Amino acid sequence: MEGREFARTDPFIMLADDRIDLPPGTRAGGPHPHAGFEIVTFAVEGEARDRDEGLLRAGDVLWMTAGSGVVHNEDVEPRGKLRILQLWATLPSGSRWAPPRFAHMPLEKVPVRREPGIEARVYSGKSGAVDAPSHTYLPLTLVDVRLGPDALFEQELPSSYNGFLYPIDGEIVVDGTRPQRLATGQIGWLEFGGPSTTIRLTARTNGSRVMLYAGARQNVPIITHGPFVGETHADLVRVSRAYAEGRMPRVSELGR
Repeated sequence: MEGREFARTDPFIMLADDRIDLPPGTRAGGPHPHAGFEIVTFAVEGEARDRDEGLLRAGDVLWMTAGSGVVHNEDVEPRGKLRILQLWATLPSGSRWAPPRFAHMPLEKVPVRREPGIEARVYSGKSGAVDAPSHTYLPLTLVDVRLGPDALFEQELPSSYNGFLYPIDGEIVVDGTRPQRLATGQIGWLEFGGPSTTIRLTARTNGSRVMLYAGARQNVPIITHGPFVGETHADLVRVSRAYAEGRMPRVSELGR
């Protein structure tokens, strides 16, 4: 996303919903570079072993700051059906070329907000009275919200944020000046205004599960070329040359 399109989605560049179903023992992927942005990988279901990242199970999140550049050997061996959501988000301009880093957040370490009809796993940011540690340079809120039938969930966010909802099971109604109904697989962009914004979600009669992604707008235009993000064409030339000359570390070499 560049120009006017990224101006609308800032700070988010891409969300991929990948579903992998391979015969036992089959591997997918291989080594490839990234630079200039951050990647958040969420396992929706299944599990897989990755040469760089180890064992990834449903509910785990992987955080990777590509920064100045890193080579990721995404050689994945799924164990049955695997579904992952991979988010690409821009870095703040002052941190765009920070040293790369990586972190694995297993499900059992994720703080949980529990209220009647609500179970919300808070991976980053704050939801209600629950705070999660930050693993990104970008101020980011990531919540996996599970709602019982007709349950109401409220989430407060700063007005400087942009964000969206992605239902992965069931249907929700999003309150606002123009209430919208979202079904599984649809994306709904949030409305922001005032010093803070309260998002209200209501589940339908069968309950629902929805991912909430929100982050601070950076208001800095970007350009992209494949796995590289920069602010100028010179940025892209520089990181492409660093990769070609073998000057990017591998994820397996980063401190955990």
